[in-house]
Amino acid sequence: MDLYAEMAALLSEGRPFVLATVIESAGSTPQKPGSKLVVLEDGGLRGTVGGGAIEHQIIQAALALLASEEATRVIETHLTHELGMCCGGRMKVFLEKHGAPPRLTVFGAGHVAKELATLAHRVGFRVTVVDARPEWANPERFPGLELKVKDPADHARELAGGADQYYCVTTHDHPLDQAVVEALVNKPSAYLGVIGSRRKAERFRMRLRAAGFDEAAVGRMRSPMGLDIGALTPEEIAVSIVGELIRVRRLGAPCL
Repeated sequence: MDLYAEMAALLSEGRPFVLATVIESAGSTPQKPGSKLVVLEDGGLRGTVGGGAIEHQIIQAALALLASEEATRVIETHLTHELGMCCGGRMKVFLEKHGAPPRLTVFGAGHVAKELATLAHRVGFRVTVVDARPEWANPERFPGLELKVKDPADHARELAGGADQYYCVTTHDHPLDQAVVEALVNKPSAYLGVIGSRRKAERFRMRLRAAGFDEAAVGRMRSPMGLDIGALTPEEIAVSIVGELIRVRRLGAPCL
């Protein structure tokens, strides 16, 4: 299959990859400008930028890029001085990340969280569920999803945030919800939502203001989260929340 057709297939499957393209070469090199290599998260490869030590270096750089919040990198290498290859030339390779799914962190592992995490994963989010209770946060309840069995507020404090980060706060305890929100509200994210009633949401906003958070920070919290579809069951609530996540992902803003 043509490399471009393979990349299109990977994108349609929602599989992230890095495209490495040789953009400059000088002297004797195994590949010339225009040569391409696709590197998948599992180490799978399509195409080549020359094999040997240079390709190994590019693969490692591509895997690191997939794990980072960057979108592109440039690798410039002297094949003899830096890699010990006999060619003696120099190559510059441009790496660009494609199709990396947005990251959703679900704080809490209760009934709504279970349905939310499962559905979000099915529509293309990379999902992590965080809960300190192993009887709730376990692979039997969340098959195939990343789990963090730790205090949600502690995990929230450790996160750096980012433009592709989505946060849904659904813990079993209102003070814990509040602590998670306070840890996240000033960090960059595409979405920060909190489950609950309008009364709970107003109390949270009052507490944020009392704690010294400005109106811009308070306004970043979406609560009650989810589209207003009259949802009642955990499954319906999950549909309403994931619908809002999709709206933000595709259109850039929640429906206020």
